[in-house]
Amino acid sequence: MLTIILSVLAVLAIAWALAYHRANALAWSVALAAGAACLALFTPAPAWLVAAAFIAVALFAAFSVVKPLRRAAVSGPLFGVFKKVLPAMSDTEREALEAGSVWWDADLFSGNPDWKKLLAYPAPKLTAEEQAFMDGPVEELCGMLEEWDINHERMDLPPAVWKYMRDKGFLGIIIPKSQGGLGFSAFAHSEIVTKIATRSGAAAVTVMVPNSLGPAELLMHYGTEAQKNHFLPRLAKGQEIPCFALTNPDAGSDAASIPDLGIVCRGPHEGREVLGIRLTWEKRYITLAPVATILGLAFQLHDPDGLLGTEEDLGITLALIPTSHPGVNVGRRHNPLGCAFMNGPTTGKDVFIPMEWVIGGQAQAGKGWRMLMECLAAGRSISLPSMSMAAGKVGSRASGAYARIRSQFKTAIGNFEGIQEPLARIGGSTYLMDGMRRMTMAALDMGEKPSVISAICKYHMTERMRAVINDAMDIHGGKGICMGPNNYLGRAYQTVPIAITV
Repeated sequence: MLTIILSVLAVLAIAWALAYHRANALAWSVALAAGAACLALFTPAPAWLVAAAFIAVALFAAFSVVKPLRRAAVSGPLFGVFKKVLPAMSDTEREALEAGSVWWDADLFSGNPDWKKLLAYPAPKLTAEEQAFMDGPVEELCGMLEEWDINHERMDLPPAVWKYMRDKGFLGIIIPKSQGGLGFSAFAHSEIVTKIATRSGAAAVTVMVPNSLGPAELLMHYGTEAQKNHFLPRLAKGQEIPCFALTNPDAGSDAASIPDLGIVCRGPHEGREVLGIRLTWEKRYITLAPVATILGLAFQLHDPDGLLGTEEDLGITLALIPTSHPGVNVGRRHNPLGCAFMNGPTTGKDVFIPMEWVIGGQAQAGKGWRMLMECLAAGRSISLPSMSMAAGKVGSRASGAYARIRSQFKTAIGNFEGIQEPLARIGGSTYLMDGMRRMTMAALDMGEKPSVISAICKYHMTERMRAVINDAMDIHGGKGICMGPNNYLGRAYQTVPIAITV
């Protein structure tokens, strides 16, 4: 009896060790074979039981280690069962899943990441030109930003700030130099937005949007040569202010279900009849819409008369439309929690546009969802994560300094454990966010499109930003809750839900 108990315990210990270390099928087969041998040599087991054990081990090894057998007898049948049980995957779901690239996130989700592989990737660095831009124009722009004046007095950036951002290329950070832009790296883009966001959220958002989807990146990847040559230089110099309209009142996070409609037809344009699209849309929460001169628009495209081919429902399509075009309407400006960045709705009813206004031309009609999915990795890795990083830096510096100079009970409040705990959380979260941001920027600058890692980055950094600002407000107490020119936390606390919602 004792031998049996010890044998069972040994088997359980070995099985636990194998499972803990995620052993492969070959290791399990060897362990089972050793167990069967021990059964034969050290226990009074009958011959038929020993034979059965060895046969079972042989079958396990054959069907788990030999891939053709495993696929034919195990994986294939199981996959067939699950295919019947699970709902069918739509084209939009498949495109979203297949978009971007798989980078070190494959290691992360394997459960056994190769940390040496991660550490071997080059750390992102600014070039001499990028550092000079940080030390010059970025610093000068920050000196022009007064958050109280922007958000409380003007509800807009001062005209001098708008002009400076245009003149110095802030609206063309990602646009290549050959098209008049700065052509900076993803890391430089992130550093610029982070720095600006420590001074003004409204200014940071104004820089973010033209350098994200909106629509420079889409043009760079999918635009026709004529579209690139016309729009990119104008966008880079701020001669055109862009916005990108995706969200519909009935389709927010479910962006693939937007009901905005385009019908392929023929119509008049510049005195002649051309092939085009008749559009009807209703969009809201569109950043820069109130001041935009060019509207990027996402809509469902239908071709009932077969003017483009045999398929009627072509899918989501993206177009560029001048906001001065007849029928384009911009509604009353939104007020996003008192933050002064430009945001508002846009609508249009039976607005005819020529087919050449589709991003990428007629060849890209119906391919807008894939275009969006493939371009999202960069924008969502940079924009909100950079603003979250700014909140971490401001929260750390301001709270640490305030805890040093604010005194209660004849001692600095930083000496109290109740203050030290949130200070430690702020410092830890800021350090973690910076590491997350730098890692993701390294991937982007290596040419990757890490769709999974960028989503993780965007979600967790905005959540940590919320926690940092909450802790900072707790440390500042009354100083944090009275709004005024010297309150450097109140507006950030007030506008946290904007980043969380986005």
